[in-house]
Amino acid sequence: MDVKPIKNKLKLYGFNNLTKSLSFNIYDICYAKIPGHRKGYIEYIDEQYNADRLTKILSDVADIIGANVLNIAKQDYDPQGASVTILISEEAVYMDGASMGKESPGPLPESVVAHLDKSHITVHTYPESHPDEGISTFRADIDVSTCGKISPLKALNYLIHSFDSDIVTIDYRVRGFTRDVDGKKLFMDHRINSIQNYIPGKIREKYQMIDVNVYQENIFHTKMIVKEFDLENYLFGTGKSELNPRERRKIKQRLRKEMLEIFYGRNIQKV
Repeated sequence: MDVKPIKNKLKLYGFNNLTKSLSFNIYDICYAKIPGHRKGYIEYIDEQYNADRLTKILSDVADIIGANVLNIAKQDYDPQGASVTILISEEAVYMDGASMGKESPGPLPESVVAHLDKSHITVHTYPESHPDEGISTFRADIDVSTCGKISPLKALNYLIHSFDSDIVTIDYRVRGFTRDVDGKKLFMDHRINSIQNYIPGKIREKYQMIDVNVYQENIFHTKMIVKEFDLENYLFGTGKSELNPRERRKIKQRLRKEMLEIFYGRNIQKV
């Protein structure tokens, strides 16, 4: 499903007043066998997504969507967590509508808020663990909302690539309207029938995907869950070789159950 660019640039009356909002819930799942491993996992996440790294990631996102960084404020917290605030202004960069340039890879943070002159970027992370089953989950909530010519869809693949997550829930909505030079209202300035239009085939092959779209409201929703996974990549503090076949099977079932429950939004008795 390739997106076909709009060849002719839209001629607008004044500023482009459409608001485009892209929201993510991204989940990473792992198995941490003992309390010490779970504590180590939280510390690892905290180090991976500290304020310096988040600043670099958000600056990249701002660059990808075509915005100028005006000011940066960042802070790490004790015992864990980080915040970054970036002030951004819109550049006079023309997006050709449907294709909007070539998408590239993207973010993963602790607690981030980025303000654009007419828009914003926010990222927050939520690490947690199951008290008995050894499952630990890292969730990141990301919102990229823009107004004007810049588009959050430019950062879509950057975000997906950066997290390389097990479950991704994406919402995209276009609100309001703008006018052309003849005064006609325009409720959309690019072609889209699915968020999947902006996700390359290599990524789509890796995930099972479900769409729920409300076209008349310009609302697009896509859920993604990884199809296959290697247990070795999901163990924290324990190697696969340290587990017997029965333990491996049991842990893999627990991991898959956790993924499916998050994906479908309900508790599952058996996998």
